[in-house]
Amino acid sequence: MIALFMYLELYLVAVEFLILEGDNLEKLFPDMSFKVAGLKIGGRQGFVLLAALVILPTTWLRSLGLLAYVSAGGVFASVIVVGCVFWAGAVDGVGFHERGMVLNWSGLSTTISLFVFCYCGHAIFPTLCTSMKDRSQFSKVLLVCFALSTINYGSMAILGYLMFGENLRSQVTLNLPTGKISSKLAIYTTLINPLTKYGIIITPIANAIEDTFSFRNSRPISITIRTVLVISTAVVALTVPFFGYIMEFIGAFLSVTVSLLFPCIFYLKINKASQSFGLELIAIIAILALGSFVAVTGTYTSLRQIINHL
Repeated sequence: MIALFMYLELYLVAVEFLILEGDNLEKLFPDMSFKVAGLKIGGRQGFVLLAALVILPTTWLRSLGLLAYVSAGGVFASVIVVGCVFWAGAVDGVGFHERGMVLNWSGLSTTISLFVFCYCGHAIFPTLCTSMKDRSQFSKVLLVCFALSTINYGSMAILGYLMFGENLRSQVTLNLPTGKISSKLAIYTTLINPLTKYGIIITPIANAIEDTFSFRNSRPISITIRTVLVISTAVVALTVPFFGYIMEFIGAFLSVTVSLLFPCIFYLKINKASQSFGLELIAIIAILALGSFVAVTGTYTSLRQIINHL
């Protein structure tokens, strides 16, 4: 059950990567279209398919050691994007003058769902750990990653609010003015990230399928499985191209469940001492209550939005 939630979470994140590629490439080349075998394909749809083709070979790698080194550049890429957005506001004329509702209670579940999504990497932790040369440093790596991620996400949220307010789109790069060097650099950097991380995201799913059906020793079948996974994520990205709503669904239904609800429930089940009334139990119950509220309301809201926009 837990594995199903985690793998579904990873699968939808892979879908998000392709949507991200399509949206941002369309921002760079708004008038682009494709023609394949006499069939005309829109710019965004064509970019999604093109991104899937470019990403495909990275999913065939057995060892993620090399890809992990490249993906580590994603940390610097994220900082570059924040810097570019700040530059657009401070230097390129966007400014920090937008003001919206600071506290909107009706959007609380959506906000928490989106924020929890940022911490939904649990399913790839085992894969990353086994790819490390010195696994004893894994805990320190996690601590540093979570700290840097929090600072980065928080900074981007504040900048987006001050620069675009209520007009902020699902991806801040789509709000940036066209023609500016800072905007193009932010978009190009955003495009590179999925190319290096998609393989890491999809590998645990492929490994689980291979282990279940004993395909580990068959290289052709392994490549076929990974290829089918990439094709399926591309189909979903083309069918449901709603970056923000899918992110909210992942955060509410999957990330909250895996990151908040399951750990608390299993901790209470394993550690009998925690069941006695005290500050620890109160904190756990509070987390469960908040998590349940976000899971129910956030999932309902995101699904309703997706259905309404289909």
